[in-house]
Amino acid sequence: MAIGLRHNKHSAKKTSSRLRRQIRVRKKVNGTADRPRLVVSKSSKHLFAQVIDDVAGVTLVSASTMEADLRGAEANKTDKAKTVGGLIADRAKAAGIDSVVFDRAGNKYHGRIAALADAARDGGLGF
Repeated sequence: MAIGLRHNKHSAKKTSSRLRRQIRVRKKVNGTADRPRLVVSKSSKHLFAQVIDDVAGVTLVSASTMEADLRGAEANKTDKAKTVGGLIADRAKAAGIDSVVFDRAGNKYHGRIAALADAARDGGLGF
């Protein structure tokens, strides 16, 4: 399985260690039609979550802080991550998805990533 991650020689040490974690996790985590992959990407301001069927190569549902109702919200980033977790859980349940495989994309399970995962679990998604 080709992972498709490129190493940038100008990247900082922190980025390269995140890429190593991402490759290590992605070797073990793969989404199927029965249990798709919930992948979380983050930037310094925003958080993105997608439920992906890797066999078909299709994004089934997605949610992010870039959506209009969350973009203008006056909340901190962790609260927005909880909202995105609830949104992704609701949309996945509406699409008939009950359990997913969590892919944190090399990010540490801490802060916004953990808040999104906990909110998705509270929304009814099984990890």
